[in-house]
Amino acid sequence: MKKIIFVLFVTLFVSNLSAQKICHVDSKYILSKVPAYAQAQKEIETLSQEWQAKIEAAYKEVDSLYRVYQKEEVLLTEEMKIKKQDQIIDKEAEAKKLQQKYFGSEGELYQKRQELVKPIQDNIYNALQEVAKAGGFDYVFDVKTGEILYSNSAKDESDAVLKKLGY
Repeated sequence: MKKIIFVLFVTLFVSNLSAQKICHVDSKYILSKVPAYAQAQKEIETLSQEWQAKIEAAYKEVDSLYRVYQKEEVLLTEEMKIKKQDQIIDKEAEAKKLQQKYFGSEGELYQKRQELVKPIQDNIYNALQEVAKAGGFDYVFDVKTGEILYSNSAKDESDAVLKKLGY
């Protein structure tokens, strides 16, 4: 989808190409050449593996409790069955909570990425803006993602479109 938008964008402005300067960068290549990024990725991967091992251990415990319950079920009173089932449900909820804590949308993995990778990305973005301005580029595209990484605000015609629409 991003590639289609990129192609449409370029096509719309083909007539103005002579008046605009466009360049592209390869963000994956840039990141691969930044040692701090490789170190951050390594640290994130190590933490991720540690957390995954903890989660797997928690689920193994749930599985073990369930297997024991299945073996003993015929010998248990109704009250004991309910108690064991509740224990299994609680352990499973703990495992899910642990998984969410580490890998959820606002979990520790996300926070660690923000802490380690975002400053590197910000530095790259700032350098990209400086290069774009110094080179007089109106647009800078990322060839790997098709995203516009920089656009000259003087080329923004949003207000003209709104005016044309009567807003």
